[in-house]
Amino acid sequence: MSVALKQNPVEQFLRIDRMPHIWCSGCGIGTSVNCFARAVLECGIDLDKLCVVSGIGCTGRVAGYLRLDSFHTTHGRAIPFATGLKLANPDLHVVVYSGDGDLAAIGGNHLIHAARRNIDLTIICVNNFNYGMTGGQVAPTTHHEKVATTTPYGDPEYPFNLPYLAASCGAVFVARWTTYHVIQLTKTIVKALKKKGLSFVEILAPCPTLYLRRNKLGTSIDMMKYFKEKSIIKHGIDPKEVSLETYDKEIIVGEFVDIDKPDYLDNYNEILKKKLGDKFQPWGGK
Repeated sequence: MSVALKQNPVEQFLRIDRMPHIWCSGCGIGTSVNCFARAVLECGIDLDKLCVVSGIGCTGRVAGYLRLDSFHTTHGRAIPFATGLKLANPDLHVVVYSGDGDLAAIGGNHLIHAARRNIDLTIICVNNFNYGMTGGQVAPTTHHEKVATTTPYGDPEYPFNLPYLAASCGAVFVARWTTYHVIQLTKTIVKALKKKGLSFVEILAPCPTLYLRRNKLGTSIDMMKYFKEKSIIKHGIDPKEVSLETYDKEIIVGEFVDIDKPDYLDNYNEILKKKLGDKFQPWGGK
């Protein structure tokens, strides 16, 4: 008796013809994509109105593997491209999907100002603590005293607190999970996709080939066990208190910020209405 196999619901979002992917065995990026696809499915978003923008790096390859309208942009410039898309067509759901090096280092200034303006974007940042694709260089998220190719004796700096950065600049929804927390992460991405304004979701993920191996931290399975053991869920906590400087003792995860305020286009239309009076025509047809 033959048994019909059910298709994985995530497959409809993938460009199967581009498989196998380039990610290393044990990399957490694939897990994040699985969660994202399931969140999109749960949201019921019209896929013709969903687009994904990424920069350069391991996570930047996500845009090329998703069977959605996608843009693989220059290094650090995913957010400006995404901002242009959103302003040109406000009906689009625009997702920025990139890594910590792309979004917090070379693209850090764009993150700051997109949050300040409260552009209606969903930003997903996969943080694997180093520049994975380009050779394992130190990043703004590398942990103190950990080894990278450009800090062979250990990183003298301390890692960026990305949720605090996003929240302090004006993001209306800010969260952090690890690739161990797949159920929680999926639910959070659903909320981020539905939220009007700038949403920022940080995903802590293992980089087995460079970061884990170079720092003798074991395998990705060991890292998942570490995430399970060290993570403490604290919803609503002040993002200032979720620094990864305490990574060796605890990792604070959860949904930290969820507020409502006018986004960039709301404010822009309000100004136009005051200035133009009867001649006012809202941007985006709102």
